Amino acid sequence: MNQKGNAMSSAIRVGLVGYGFSGKTFHAPLIAAVPGLVLAAIASSDATKVLADHPAMLVYPDPQALIAADDIDLIVVATPNDTHAPLARAAILAGKHVVVDKPFTLDLHEARDLLALATRQGVLLSVFHNRRWDSDFLTIRAAITEGVVGDVTHFESHFDRFRPTVRDRWRERVGVGSGVWFDLGPHLVDQALQLFGLPDRVQGSLAVQRPGALTDDWAHAILDYGDRRVVLQATMLAAGGTQRFTVHGTAGSMTKRLADRQEEQLLRGMRPGEPDWGEDPDPLIIYLGADIHERPALSGDQRDFYRGIAAALAGGARNPVEPIEALAVMAVVDAVRDAAASGSSVAIALSGAEREAAETALAASRTSYPLTD
Repeated sequence: MNQKGNAMSSAIRVGLVGYGFSGKTFHAPLIAAVPGLVLAAIASSDATKVLADHPAMLVYPDPQALIAADDIDLIVVATPNDTHAPLARAAILAGKHVVVDKPFTLDLHEARDLLALATRQGVLLSVFHNRRWDSDFLTIRAAITEGVVGDVTHFESHFDRFRPTVRDRWRERVGVGSGVWFDLGPHLVDQALQLFGLPDRVQGSLAVQRPGALTDDWAHAILDYGDRRVVLQATMLAAGGTQRFTVHGTAGSMTKRLADRQEEQLLRGMRPGEPDWGEDPDPLIIYLGADIHERPALSGDQRDFYRGIAAALAGGARNPVEPIEALAVMAVVDAVRDAAASGSSVAIALSGAEREAAETALAASRTSYPLTD
């Protein structure tokens, strides 16, 4: 295998750690759909579940055994949030390239530790910020980049759902890394940073609203960019849904009602690349004075994350999500949590060097995937 980031000349053998919701729904089908990647083994405590979907799959009951396997090049960590850092650390120390599901880590300290370790070991480290390749985000991003509504003054991004019944799963139990902010906040923050870079300060509010809920199921954050405000919202009690994006600018406004369909398609058993994959029938609505018109949504394709990983390992292309970008996301996630606890505005706790490196990487990401079909 490749120990120090040199180009790989053969198929990249992937070991997936975890076969819960994320591993089963996203990682396994996306990896299997990308040329140059081979899903070679899965670590899971439920081999029956894995083999029902992948009858010929090699299943390890112990993540450490998979990490130690000589024939695995890339480890994908898709386990509960509190295990991300220790499993990623073990894989990096084993000389493996690593993809970590979001959130990258539990806090900024862990993120710094993993970034430094991967740099010393000379391996690729990336984070699965797959929502960069959603149809709704690509559509709104293209319109903002083209200046459709002028300079953006107010940007609103919502992941609002209606799930009034509390479920018995780790995301909804009391514990570090649980709750809606850790679940959906990293997606919201990453997309905001892709559009606008790092904010100056943040405000935050978290709440527990559903009967029987044990951890936050409502989150609200405001990112301060001088005169611009970015509002990020997630809730489990929004029947009928809300606008996915609302954007106001100096020349007009625009809204995107519905979210990307890829998660829904994967849950229905659609394979990435099948007809209608990633297509979005919900248009962008643009308001320019008295003029109201529709703009077709771009298609999404989360395979592009793993295509980027394959290209980075095979030919030295840019990592699709640099670890410094994921570290910046964790800095904002932490700051919002601190702001919610203190009830005050909080600065982003990055050093000057970290902020400069993050802004450089974020700027590069803005040009690393297409604005249009």
